[in-house]
Amino acid sequence: MPSAVGRTLRGAVRGAAGGPAVTSGVIALCCAVFLVSPVSGFNPSYGSGDALLAAQTRYFEQWGVIPAQLTAGAAHALVTPLTALFVHGNWLHLLGNMLFLHVFGAMTEEHLGRVEYTLFYLGTGYAALVAYAAANAESEQTLVGASGAISGVLGAFLFLFPKARVTSLFPFLFFLPLRFPAWVVLVFWFVLQWLAASGAGEGGPGVAYLAHLVGFAAGFLYAWGRFRRPATVKVPAAATEGENQP
Repeated sequence: MPSAVGRTLRGAVRGAAGGPAVTSGVIALCCAVFLVSPVSGFNPSYGSGDALLAAQTRYFEQWGVIPAQLTAGAAHALVTPLTALFVHGNWLHLLGNMLFLHVFGAMTEEHLGRVEYTLFYLGTGYAALVAYAAANAESEQTLVGASGAISGVLGAFLFLFPKARVTSLFPFLFFLPLRFPAWVVLVFWFVLQWLAASGAGEGGPGVAYLAHLVGFAAGFLYAWGRFRRPATVKVPAAATEGENQP
């Protein structure tokens, strides 16, 4: 599992009063939800074997997005794009998402501010899952995970800090601390998502790559619209007293 910590990130956390409270809160909530769920294997109340598998299926169906139900307008389904952001399919899915949220979320939160960042996180995550459901309206496969929202954070980060470099530890490089441009680490995140999807197992939730793309694009475009500098037009200064008028 990679561990990435940017020097600029540490500075941002120290500079923000109380640190990245929203990012830390989301990470804590996602971890807590996972640990008490039937997916973690730590809660004996769900039993084992077939009983555990049945509990996991019910869990994903209750809190995850089912495109066919969402596009049909079922009341419960309209809430699931929010609840699904805090549900994960396995340990790799959870740890990969939380790692990248930790690395890229703090600076983005500091730049946006806590209230705007919270709305941005939930909004991009919701939009990403709804977009996937709309494109796969007849699908009955459940979708879970914070990937759509985190994709939005990554898109915003890329616009806000395009030249940022982060220090990363990759297992296939013997955990040597190496500095990479942020975009390299972002590509690795997509690879990690693919690995999580392949290890989800039969009957588990799906991973919506279209949701990743929509979330990333939404985050980038939001940051572009919010923070791009407006074009300036230079106007010749009016002549002062004693100067010749044109």
